[in-house]
Amino acid sequence: MIKSFASDNWSGVSPEIMEAVTVANTGHNAAYGEMNDPYYHRALFEFEKHFGKDIALFFVYNGTAANVLGINHLTSSYHAVITAKSAHINEDECAAPEKFGGNKILEIETGNGKITPAQIKPFLKSTGFQHHAQPKMISISQITEAGTVYSIEEIKAIADFAHDNNIYLHMDGARISNAAVALNAGFREFTRDAGVDVLSFGGTKNGLMFGEAVLFFDKNLAAGFKYLRKQGMQLHSKMRFIEVQFETYLKTGIWKKNARNANAKAKYLAEKLNEINGVKITQPVAGNAVFATLPSGIIPKLQNRYFFYVWNNDTSLVRLMCSWDTTKSDVDDFTELIRYEMSK
Repeated sequence: MIKSFASDNWSGVSPEIMEAVTVANTGHNAAYGEMNDPYYHRALFEFEKHFGKDIALFFVYNGTAANVLGINHLTSSYHAVITAKSAHINEDECAAPEKFGGNKILEIETGNGKITPAQIKPFLKSTGFQHHAQPKMISISQITEAGTVYSIEEIKAIADFAHDNNIYLHMDGARISNAAVALNAGFREFTRDAGVDVLSFGGTKNGLMFGEAVLFFDKNLAAGFKYLRKQGMQLHSKMRFIEVQFETYLKTGIWKKNARNANAKAKYLAEKLNEINGVKITQPVAGNAVFATLPSGIIPKLQNRYFFYVWNNDTSLVRLMCSWDTTKSDVDDFTELIRYEMSK
């Protein structure tokens, strides 16, 4: 079957993860992660290797839930969340943050998906004014929806600004492994040590079957979250099948192997596209996404063979995603098809 460049969600499950789930499918195990569930403690041990002790770790079904519950837990309905306009919580979660948390989303228009303290500062004029939603959370995506990556220094600057103004910092880490590889840094360096308060840690886009994690780096902030998770319909009964995925993912280094391949193939794809006259790369390629403009007439023809999403119909901007299982030949065949269609 021809692979797509639509989304890293379209790829299958890493064989190592599938095997771990199969092995875990033996005998009985405590449900809901309770009663000293050994799978939970082994997964926690692996997370602690990366993030340090004294973290609070909770597993949920998906990234939307991780984002919504993590933000909701640290805010009230009269609070506002400041984020990039392109952020998943603003554009791609069907108003779930607003519905379940009641929060107002304050969006920042940004060409590269990243926001800065200078852009955030004007929203703080509402602080203390009872007629306006009160800013209480900043949410950033790492990697951003534009395929860009925050540097450690950029995250620290946002975190310092947030904490100086009694605001929390949330990170949507749906592609956190790709970010770690791009930065050549450990997870902790650009999360906990950089000042992030609550993290949505994703793996589904990088070879897991299902499940995401919510991490609080101050256990006091996590008080009561287990009740919110249950109320939010995210307490998985057969929790071992999420836990064993993350244990395997972190313990064996699959996270890095998969992310390295996806990032490398995106860079290779960008190199091949740069060789084609009439194709323009619009964002620096740091992770596993390539944003490029193509001649509008060839896009439907390409999509018949290799599906991908058009990001802006007016400019013929497309997003091309590479996955943990994308190969060099996948890229070569796709770019050769582009050359062929453009030569007609």
